[in-house]
Amino acid sequence: MKVAPLNDKILVKRVEAEEKTAGGILLPDTAREKPRQGEVLALGEGKRLESGKRAPFQVKVGQRVLFSSYAGQEVKVDGEDYLLMSEDDVLATIE
Repeated sequence: MKVAPLNDKILVKRVEAEEKTAGGILLPDTAREKPRQGEVLALGEGKRLESGKRAPFQVKVGQRVLFSSYAGQEVKVDGEDYLLMSEDDVLATIE
């Protein structure tokens, strides 16, 4: 199944949570925080402007992004977890 975001929405796959702390302590699944970064997998068409045109996205497919803890809506497609969020929920890109 393919997910195609609409308007100014983007589809993001979270990066895997760290299994160890910086000090080398192994963390169980219940103690891990959900990562606040991911990879952009798909883009919508862009936000519609008053002129009727679409605003271009600032992020690109394949780019790594940072987002807030409560950004977007979690969706599950074919057993995979994704985030569907507005481009406004993206805080920064990672290079």
